[in-house]
Amino acid sequence: MILNALGLYAIALVLAAAFAVQLLLHELPCPLCLLQRIQFALLAIGPILNVRWGPRPSHYALSLLAAAVGAAFSTRQVLLHIAPGDAGYGTALFGYHYYSWALIGFAAAIFLLAAVLLFDRQFARGSEGLQVAPGAFAHTAVALVIGLTVLNVVSTLLECGFAACAEDPVVYELLNSTK
Repeated sequence: MILNALGLYAIALVLAAAFAVQLLLHELPCPLCLLQRIQFALLAIGPILNVRWGPRPSHYALSLLAAAVGAAFSTRQVLLHIAPGDAGYGTALFGYHYYSWALIGFAAAIFLLAAVLLFDRQFARGSEGLQVAPGAFAHTAVALVIGLTVLNVVSTLLECGFAACAEDPVVYELLNSTK
């Protein structure tokens, strides 16, 4: 249960960091960035289900699928900005842009989820003795990820309105009074 909670806190950290860059540096996420955020939120479904109903291979499979799709989205964006002289999109952190960090994060998630699936004992019938009831640590992690996901959904609605998101967004469409 502790690994699921730690995974959720890691996902919350990624979502919070992206949200902080958006709010503090006034950098609105592009459509591919938004898709990557969605995939990080979907990556949390497996651990959330594990916290609620105990570990199952299907829960990990949902997270693996989210990580694979997220890796595809971030790879696409890395390839868009790989040309020499391309400054990339957004501010770099330790020399890498958010989409590069996202690719690293999704690759790490795929590796870690595959490694966790190697431990069959957690899925054995009658392994209730191995199960620990989720405590406040795990429940707080679930609430944090859900809260950050809701904030990102609201932010996306403000940014894009009810239309397709701008390719290079500069204003929150629903808050734009110059229309």
